[in-house]
Amino acid sequence: SGVAKDFHFQSLHENIKPLFFFLNPERTNTIMVKLEGENMKRSLETLQAFYARFTEGSLLEINFLDEEFQAQYLAETRVATLSRYFAVLAIVISCLGLFGVVMFVTARKTKEISIRKICGAGQWRIVTFLTAEFTGTIIAAIVVALPLSYFAVRQWLNGFAYRIDLEWIFFVGSGLIALFVAWLTISVQAIQAARANPVKNLRLE
Repeated sequence: SGVAKDFHFQSLHENIKPLFFFLNPERTNTIMVKLEGENMKRSLETLQAFYARFTEGSLLEINFLDEEFQAQYLAETRVATLSRYFAVLAIVISCLGLFGVVMFVTARKTKEISIRKICGAGQWRIVTFLTAEFTGTIIAAIVVALPLSYFAVRQWLNGFAYRIDLEWIFFVGSGLIALFVAWLTISVQAIQAARANPVKNLRLE
């Protein structure tokens, strides 16, 4: 008899509970074997032959612990996969929508942009001017989204008995990435507008 250190034999949704190991040859033929990753097929064949020799030709039913543990997190795996796809889709749709709004605003400000260029404003200043039009709105959206995402993630993590702590850097970093992607999307159209010929634009006006 002996006592072992606590270890996880269930998913991390559950607290570590007492576990008893006992040997009863009359009721079970279960054995646990640690195998090396190399020559797995040959090792399994050897185990099959060894087991059949002592059990009158019975076949050995083999289960892998890593697969059983992975099955405990099947729901989380599916959520992670779907989240990645939906995140990419949401980013693409958001960028397309933002790009369309920038095109619309830029078209309305064509005359103002042309006058600024004639008065000596450089391309970088025009890009900064157009980017500033949307920065405040984007920051406001991020400020609203971050607390909501914090409470959503915290609620999900509460389903685990053992979980990580939510650090502020996770949310600040994601907010900065979102702001950078938005700036990049805006800059594509802003640079195009800043490079346009102001004389031609004013003539069309």
